[in-house]
Amino acid sequence: MSAKWLRRLINLWPPLFFSGIRATYISPDFRQVHVSLKLRFYNRNAVGTQFGGSLFAMTDPWYMLMLMHNLGDKYYVWDKSAEIDYMAPGRDHVSAHFELNQEQLEDICSQTASGDKYLPTFTVEVCDRQGQCVARVRRQLYVRLKPSHRAIDVLPPPRY
Repeated sequence: MSAKWLRRLINLWPPLFFSGIRATYISPDFRQVHVSLKLRFYNRNAVGTQFGGSLFAMTDPWYMLMLMHNLGDKYYVWDKSAEIDYMAPGRDHVSAHFELNQEQLEDICSQTASGDKYLPTFTVEVCDRQGQCVARVRRQLYVRLKPSHRAIDVLPPPRY
């Protein structure tokens, strides 16, 4: 699926759509994604700022999708864990920019070449329109070569 079509479809995905979360840009090589969340009456908390769950949700699928596309179907890629640090109240529209570079991809490939799992961690900042960091999210993913693509250790035949 092209980046353009993924952006259109994922913006209709109910967990993002009904939270007001929108992917505004996905690069053709799936190495950059920009996501925004406008402050609306339905995503405000009790004190009128961005609901923390929406800030967390806007970071959810992106690194997994980016890695799946860049690594191909030879790998299992799953979200493993995540944590969020709230830095300041989100009193305005916010956005997050996700980036994946060649060095990160090469590191993942080298760490998983033997068939072992690898748990890379990615950090993204959610910022308001003035550039102030509202939240910092760390996402840990699980990446592993599928069994059919792992190197097979050839053992010598047993001696009797």
